[in-house]
Amino acid sequence: MRAYQIKLYQLYTDNKGKHRHVAFFMIGPLNYVMTDEANESSTMNPKKTRQQTPGGGERPAAETITPTAPEEFGRVQVWWGGGKGKTTAALGMAFRAVGHGFRVHMLQFMKGGADSVEGARGEYNAIAAVPGISYENTGHYGWHGLLDGSDDDEHHAKAKAAMRRTRALLDGISDASLDTPIDLSGDPEDGVHLLILDEVLYAVEQELITQDDVLSVIEQKPDNLELVLTGSHTEPTYLFDDVDLITNVRKQKHLFDDGIRARKGTEY
Repeated sequence: MRAYQIKLYQLYTDNKGKHRHVAFFMIGPLNYVMTDEANESSTMNPKKTRQQTPGGGERPAAETITPTAPEEFGRVQVWWGGGKGKTTAALGMAFRAVGHGFRVHMLQFMKGGADSVEGARGEYNAIAAVPGISYENTGHYGWHGLLDGSDDDEHHAKAKAAMRRTRALLDGISDASLDTPIDLSGDPEDGVHLLILDEVLYAVEQELITQDDVLSVIEQKPDNLELVLTGSHTEPTYLFDDVDLITNVRKQKHLFDDGIRARKGTEY
């Protein structure tokens, strides 16, 4: 008698709401049943549906963003160096966090304008389209004034105002319960899980604020708040004993060195 094998699947939902399937095997004249009750990676599970991509890969299905709370936040990160990508890396973490339903806020110290930047920065448009992330810019628009000293007073005033705003945010966040979900559209003073102080370290390097200002922010930080500090071309050794992660973004080659200004879609 010629041997043959047939495998059939039947999908069902158990009493806990989990998707299961039963595999029926028939080999020759013999029938038997094998139940796979723990196979949650099955492609028949709607939550694990993968779409085939044109390149032959797989794209896992996205889930709706709903407010949740992180379980392992509370660290302090530093991103510094002369290379491109410090703000970019912070924004990448921000969007990853909001994708999990965590509340994120970014306060920018030195992101001012330049004559090559037209309209809104691309990240601002993206932030406006995604729930759970907000931003504010306290930088003085006009980097030339920082370089030639003509706008020193305005730069100092803006940086000090940003530091006051940081302390106000931390006061509000300290009163929030960070181990619970937070309203994704709420005021950042009502609580966030991740706070980014973009280019705050560059403000220290330019002596607009002091090292002690930043150290006091770390000391004031609530235990469960993830804090990200970016900026500075000078190694911020004064922070090394008080932070958990330090990344040096080193420049090997940069378009700016060839006179190419910020490009829309990559730098702003």
